[in-house]
Amino acid sequence: MTISVGQKLPEGHFMRLGAEGPEALPVADLCRGRKLALFGLPGAFTATCSSAHLPSFIRVADALRAKGVDEVVCMAVNDPWVMDAWDRSTGAGAAGITMLTDPDGSLSRAMGLSFSAPQVGFIERTRRFAAIVEDGTVTWLQEEQQRGVCNFTAGETLLAAL
Repeated sequence: MTISVGQKLPEGHFMRLGAEGPEALPVADLCRGRKLALFGLPGAFTATCSSAHLPSFIRVADALRAKGVDEVVCMAVNDPWVMDAWDRSTGAGAAGITMLTDPDGSLSRAMGLSFSAPQVGFIERTRRFAAIVEDGTVTWLQEEQQRGVCNFTAGETLLAAL
């Protein structure tokens, strides 16, 4: 069952590449007392993720913060080195977007937001979504309805919801 408005994000860990290598970041630590713009996507360097979804949040990151968002977070089922490389190639971090991984897909599964498309090599990936999370509780959530588009989950759509 897909997570819904009013529910807490599941317990678990994101991962990121730190100065000493991969490091875990507990979901609770990320969320505690903060408002997040959280968006998930199928994978770094993939077509729609690179051409539409991530760029939409890069465009509105400052406006999101101006409306009270403490952190803009992108999550995908990738390893932390891939997300770091994607971050550097897109300028996401420079725009103030935190790039986190769900390396084994456990958070995506726990949120009911995972899918597999083995024909293209996607196993237990994150479905395309965008959410506002306040102190760990989902207060707004949209999931994309079609593959290859980013309408309901674009940064501009989340910004309009604030």
